[in-house]
Amino acid sequence: MTTVGVIGCGLMGSGMAKNLIKNNYEVIIYDINEDAVKSLVNHGAISASKPEDLASKVDYLILSLTSPDLVKEIVLNEDSGVLQRMKQGTFILDMSTNDVNITRQIYQIAQEKGVEFYDCPLSGGPDGANNGTLTIMIGGNKEKLEEILPVLEAIGEHIEYLGDSGAGQTVKLCHNMVVAGVISLLSEAFLTSEKAGVPKEKLASILQKGSGQTRAMDVFGVNIIDQTFDNVKFSLSNMTKDIHLYRNLAENHQVSTFISDSSHQLFHLGKNKGKGNLDSSVVYEVLVEMMR
Repeated sequence: MTTVGVIGCGLMGSGMAKNLIKNNYEVIIYDINEDAVKSLVNHGAISASKPEDLASKVDYLILSLTSPDLVKEIVLNEDSGVLQRMKQGTFILDMSTNDVNITRQIYQIAQEKGVEFYDCPLSGGPDGANNGTLTIMIGGNKEKLEEILPVLEAIGEHIEYLGDSGAGQTVKLCHNMVVAGVISLLSEAFLTSEKAGVPKEKLASILQKGSGQTRAMDVFGVNIIDQTFDNVKFSLSNMTKDIHLYRNLAENHQVSTFISDSSHQLFHLGKNKGKGNLDSSVVYEVLVEMMR
């Protein structure tokens, strides 16, 4: 039986682990959240006490982590890094949203160890993770792509190979910057419509019937309309991190971030106001508070 390790069993990692189990993979998991681990063990997963304990046992290792620094630490730490313990010919699939330069650095070091490192960031949120319908954006060695596809097909529906190492993260960061910009503009437009006497529900209906139609409305618009910001589709904290990574990428390539500046400021303001654990759509509330 093929063995897959999953490090990071939050909203995304837990859904992916369940689908891997459903597709008859042996799944070994690690997370600092004991409740998340117990829940997955009840579904048939095997728990590991430390990341390095599972590294030598797996054919594929999925990372679903919250920051580039954490990915780098877990993979490359001289004493406890998983890369030191993985067998040659195995695979690391980084499904976190990561810094492009760090991704390429890990890729090069992994190549020297005989391990394939792919950046495989995701779109589709917790619902997509639970339903196995994620969009997966892949960067890495095209020659070995066929060997990772069965694992990816167990958790995703739309699988796109985009190019060499870092290509998946590049597309994901650009994607999330667009989503953050749309959420920001929707929030402002809804507020303007309300102040001018037209309920935001009516504006939302027309937007989805015209050229302003956007999937971001389907995912985040309901939270803005109902002001249910505790219904977290993608946290403001995570989006703020991704905006920061996007801007680093743009600046590294001498691209002006003039257009994304306002969203960058709005999301950071929301985080500074203590709203990081709420949904990204809470920037609507930030705009409301700015008017008081």
